[in-house]
Amino acid sequence: MPEHSGILKARMLNWAKQFSVLAFLDSNNYSSAYSRYECLLAVGVAQMVANDSTDPLKQLQEIHDSYPDWLFGHISYDYKNNLEPKLTATHKPIHGYPLLQFFIPSTVCYINSSKELLTIETYEDVDDIYNLLILTDEMQSESTILPVLTFTPTTHRGSYIDTINQLRNHILEGDCYEINYCTGASCTNADVDALNVFNALNKLSPAPFAAYYRLNHLHLMCASPERYLRKEGDQILSQPIKGTARRSKDTGTDDMLKRALLNSTKERAENVMIVDLTRNDLARCCVAGSVSVDELFGIYSFPQVHQMISTVSGKLLPNASFTDAIRSSFPMGSMTGAPKYKVMELIDTYEHNSRELFSGTVGYVTPNGDFDFNVIIRSLFYNSITHLLTYETGGAITYDSVAESEWEERLLKAWALEQIFAG
Repeated sequence: MPEHSGILKARMLNWAKQFSVLAFLDSNNYSSAYSRYECLLAVGVAQMVANDSTDPLKQLQEIHDSYPDWLFGHISYDYKNNLEPKLTATHKPIHGYPLLQFFIPSTVCYINSSKELLTIETYEDVDDIYNLLILTDEMQSESTILPVLTFTPTTHRGSYIDTINQLRNHILEGDCYEINYCTGASCTNADVDALNVFNALNKLSPAPFAAYYRLNHLHLMCASPERYLRKEGDQILSQPIKGTARRSKDTGTDDMLKRALLNSTKERAENVMIVDLTRNDLARCCVAGSVSVDELFGIYSFPQVHQMISTVSGKLLPNASFTDAIRSSFPMGSMTGAPKYKVMELIDTYEHNSRELFSGTVGYVTPNGDFDFNVIIRSLFYNSITHLLTYETGGAITYDSVAESEWEERLLKAWALEQIFAG
C-alpha cells in the first residue's frame, strides 16, 4: 500500500466531499516516534457534541465517558475566554466558527503510520464503503484549476512596523517577555472549491499536521507543521515551534540557513521561553517531577522553511481526564507568548481582527481517550456562503526583534497561501 497511499487518500477525499461535516488529517509521509496514522478521515455525524454548554470541555468529557467513541473537531483561539473569564474578545468574528465543536462521526477511515493497512470503522455497511474506496475505478474530481485571486492585508507594512515597536516597548517596560503578534489578509467574493484549495495547498506545502476540515459552510484548509498536544495513555506531549528560516534551492545555501537557525541567539531565546511556558502549563496537570524536555532546539525542514521545534512531555496525574490537559495548556504558548495571561490581553489590544480558528486547534480523540491536536497555522479559512477567504500569519516578538525582519518572515509564511492562487 505505501506506493498507493496517495491514490487512496485522493479517493477518500473524493468520496468524503459529499458530506457537509468532515475532518481529514494528513501526516504527508512525515514519520516520527509519535506517529499513529498516515491519515485519518471522519465523515458524517452520529452526534454533535460540546457546543451548547457553559463548560463545553466538561460536556465533551462527560459524553466521551458515557459513550466512548471517536471524536473529531476544533477549539477556536477565543475559547481562552472560557478558561480565563476575565479575558475578553474585542473583535467580532468574521466567519463564525463555534468556540468549540466536536462530532462523533458515522464513519472513520485511517491508514496506519507504516502505510500498510487501511481500517474502516463505521455505523454503515463496511463493504459498501470499502468498495467505494478500494474496488471501484478512481473517482474523477472536478477541475483542479484555482482562480487567480488577490489578498488585501488587514495591516499594512507601516502599521505593522509601528506595532512591533510598540510591543518592544511593552517588553522593555517588563509587561511581557515574548508576544506572538498576528495579522491577516482577505479576499472577498472568492468563488472556490474548498477541497481543490486544500489539495493545491497540500501539494505545494505538505506538512505533518495538514487538515481539511468542513463544518457545513465553514472550511479550513491547513498546512500546519506544528503539534499542539498529544496523549497516549498517561503520557502527554507538546511540540512547540519557535524559530523560522527560509529554504534555498541551492544545497550549500540551504545548509547554511539551517545552521544559522540552529545557532541563532534570538531564535533560541524565543524557543526556550515557550518551552518554559509549555513546561509550566503541563506541570498543572502532570505528576510532580515528570515534566521533561525531550528535545531542545531540534531543526526540521519543510518545503518553504526550516523550523526550530522542541518536545516537552509529562505524565498525567492519576485520574486526570483527557480534557484536563487541554484545559491546562490552551491556547498553546507558541501562539501567545509569556507570560500567557498578559500577552493574551495585549494580543486583543493590538491585533486588528478576531483570530477565530487561527491559532486554535483541530484534531481527534480515540475511543480510549487518547488524542492528537495540531496548531492551526499556515491555513486558509473559507465561508462558502459569504465567499470570504482569509488567512493569518504571525511571529514571536522579543525585544531583540527587528520590525522589518518580522515583516519579511510574515511574508515568507504567507507565500504558499497566496501562491496557489497566482495562476
